[in-house]
Amino acid sequence: MSETSRFVVSSDWLAGELGAPDLKIVDASFYLAAQNRNADAEYLAGHIPGAVRFDHDKVADHSTSLPHMVPSPEVFAEAVGRLGIKETDRIVIYDGPGIFSAPRGWWLFRTMGAQNVFVLDGGLDGWKAEGRELETTSPSPEPVTFDAKVRVDKIIDLQTMLGIISDGSAQIADARSAGRFAGTEPEPRADMRSGHMPGARSLPSGTFSANGKLRTLPELRQAIEDAGIDFGKPIVTSCGSGITAAIITLALESLGHEDNALYDGSWTEWGSLEDTPIVTGPADPR
Repeated sequence: MSETSRFVVSSDWLAGELGAPDLKIVDASFYLAAQNRNADAEYLAGHIPGAVRFDHDKVADHSTSLPHMVPSPEVFAEAVGRLGIKETDRIVIYDGPGIFSAPRGWWLFRTMGAQNVFVLDGGLDGWKAEGRELETTSPSPEPVTFDAKVRVDKIIDLQTMLGIISDGSAQIADARSAGRFAGTEPEPRADMRSGHMPGARSLPSGTFSANGKLRTLPELRQAIEDAGIDFGKPIVTSCGSGITAAIITLALESLGHEDNALYDGSWTEWGSLEDTPIVTGPADPR
């Protein structure tokens, strides 16, 4: 049995598949201000041949002030169709560092009905470090129809999250840093309370990768179990704004845990409200 995720592909594999008609490569890089990187500029400076640019903040629900919230299936289908991507294609998604924002793209495409979606291990940084081919011209794909069938069970909203806190019907895995979780580090966004949701478990997103590559399945399982998560129960993933929560989702699905969903508003929504319950300190004992 393989010790690596079935949802992750290597640079060797991708290099050998370049040019295949059903293979679509997506640059889904996204950076926080503290990372001091510009995803659009890096794409223009050199990307994997054939890759199209997917902007999490543009292909989003703009009826809310919350960042990069899941768009309607119609908005997603129109945007992705213009990128030449069908739900039946093989879709490989990458970001700069490797396992940062690509899992959010992987989760979103799958949530919208695509079946064969993968994340590139090592990301663009790894691809460049290996001296592999890059291109600077942007593809002009022929528009196609992406038949979106949204998995509403994979998306958690505020009201559902409040219910989960109240009745304990699901476990909560928080991908923010341990300091932000405990409330000992300030939130990077202004006017936001610190701490975590009652009952949540701390699973910092960096736990799941090394050198831009997803850890082995035994390592993923150990990290999740060490945080006090029970694989036999439902799990909701959360983070700062819904991006890195998908790293936990990728780990869970890689291990065969399918009864999970992502809290899209995450701490940007929860921590900015005045009446949502918040606790500080390490994870609550159970």
